[in-house]
Amino acid sequence: LLLGLSCLLIGCGAGTIPTLSLEEQNAGWKMLFDGKTFNGWRGFKMASAPTAWKITKNGELHFSKKGAGGDLMTVEQFGDFELQLEWKISKGGNSGIFFWVSEDKNYAWETGPEMQVLDNAKHKDGLERKTSAGSNYALHAPAQEVTRPAGEYNRVRLIAKGTHIEHWLNGVKIVEYEIGSPEWEAFVAASKFREMPQYGRNRTGHIVLQDHGDKVWYRNVRIRGL
Repeated sequence: LLLGLSCLLIGCGAGTIPTLSLEEQNAGWKMLFDGKTFNGWRGFKMASAPTAWKITKNGELHFSKKGAGGDLMTVEQFGDFELQLEWKISKGGNSGIFFWVSEDKNYAWETGPEMQVLDNAKHKDGLERKTSAGSNYALHAPAQEVTRPAGEYNRVRLIAKGTHIEHWLNGVKIVEYEIGSPEWEAFVAASKFREMPQYGRNRTGHIVLQDHGDKVWYRNVRIRGL
């Protein structure tokens, strides 16, 4: 369960729509997804949400592959934050969670770092640790493997404060790095991101859920400023 998250049951065990307690609201938490509408979301470089993204009866954001594709992005921009959510990937599937994204470039990954969402068992990126689920994509590998299989939900905490970034998956801190550190600069210089001068340089920006052409589900999406 996400820390202290309250839920309102809907249907007969069909799923949950998340709500926040007064205590959680006072602590600065807010829901980014209300479980019912695309309020607060639109497509990257779009005025509205791409039609391939659906909202399920269980209160999930679901990339269905049916309709016009595209990354799903928060309308609001964030600076220092803690993001919590859960994701479930289809067999062989790939997606990602980007942050501090700007729309100056053609793709979210040209500016925003990515926490990888992946079926490690069936997708080729799972063969390389630094592109496996939970990684800082192509740069920092998870310290350990704690990913649940395709079809099961994984719990995320993504913390971004100043230049300090932490990836937590299923209650375990698996990635920690400092943007702009000698190690980070060396990793970027040895990667495809060396051709992208704005990559990782923003300190505010949008949060983006990636359309990588595979079915994926997100739920219980919430954030607080740090």
